[in-house]
Amino acid sequence: MQKNILVRSIAALSGIVMLASVAACGDNTATTTDNSSSSDSTSKSTPISGNFSGAGASSQQAAVEAWIAGFQGTNPEAKIAYNPSGSGAGVQTFLTGATAWAGSDKALADDEVEQSKSVCTEGTAFDVPVYISPIAVVFNLKGVSDAGKHINMDAATIAKIFDGKITKWNDPAIADQNKDLKLPDTAITVVHRSDKSGTTQNFVSYFKDVTPDNWTYDLSENWPNEVGQGVISTVKQADGTIGYADFSQVGDLGTVAVKVGDKYNEISAEAGSKVIGDSKQDDTVKGDNRIVIKINHATEAEGAYPIVLVSYDIVCPAYKDTKQTEFAKAWLTYVTSDEGQKAAQDAAGTAPLPSSLKSEITKSIEAIKTK
Repeated sequence: MQKNILVRSIAALSGIVMLASVAACGDNTATTTDNSSSSDSTSKSTPISGNFSGAGASSQQAAVEAWIAGFQGTNPEAKIAYNPSGSGAGVQTFLTGATAWAGSDKALADDEVEQSKSVCTEGTAFDVPVYISPIAVVFNLKGVSDAGKHINMDAATIAKIFDGKITKWNDPAIADQNKDLKLPDTAITVVHRSDKSGTTQNFVSYFKDVTPDNWTYDLSENWPNEVGQGVISTVKQADGTIGYADFSQVGDLGTVAVKVGDKYNEISAEAGSKVIGDSKQDDTVKGDNRIVIKINHATEAEGAYPIVLVSYDIVCPAYKDTKQTEFAKAWLTYVTSDEGQKAAQDAAGTAPLPSSLKSEITKSIEAIKTK
């Protein structure tokens, strides 16, 4: 009996010692965390609180969801919503003052910059690149895409398909570039966005720059001809279809390897970033603090995939609601940071912003007046 009591006493004493040790370790851990956090710029700023919404490019959706999660990790009192309504709709909603920011796959037009004076309390709205991704030419063709194979095409061939001038998968224009494939006599069904879309404008701007004789339409966010219909889900469901989509939406669909110089380059985030690295800023845009990339679609950079979109976040330098101003600055700071770009890359396969743009982006964000 006494032996059992002694054993229990020793166990209890050991437990107390262990608890004390754990508590001490806990104190040490907390101190370490506090010290490391104090060196992090995010923790030094006052957490953002309130309700904030954005709308725009559907291409950004997966990245935005990751950004919201990351941002709320250090700003738990911030409630953020994003409506992937499309670039055009998102910009128009922003210009009514209904949202804190817009996501757009195209830069603001001059008249939109002018309109922003009605919602910005100072200056005009500006666009900052936050998301870089190649645009995939996707297809669903039995015996090819379901076998995990790419199809090679040059710019002229892709343009003719989307203009309804090439209508069969075994057309010589396609077959001659794919001698190792047995292409069926299947009709090509073109699929394109029916809404006003920055992805559409980025896609067809590739034709305008590289093969203008085969794409004579004016550049627009709206699809310019009567060829095709549907959305990305249509490509997934029907044999013989071809369309275009942000790289994050490709899934199991086949993709076109696009001719650059003498080679056919497959789509990847790295291949898309090589084009941006071979591009310059557009110095003709009007308005302060704007960073707009003039994509070099005719690049011949080694390994580059030339059909790329740069998606922007559009904000005001100051809002009527000071909380929105504070949010806009903190949001852009996060999404363009290394942490934010890594979150987008993990969620959507995007390419990180080139280091050459970082200082310019920081300068634009600093122009947001929170005091």
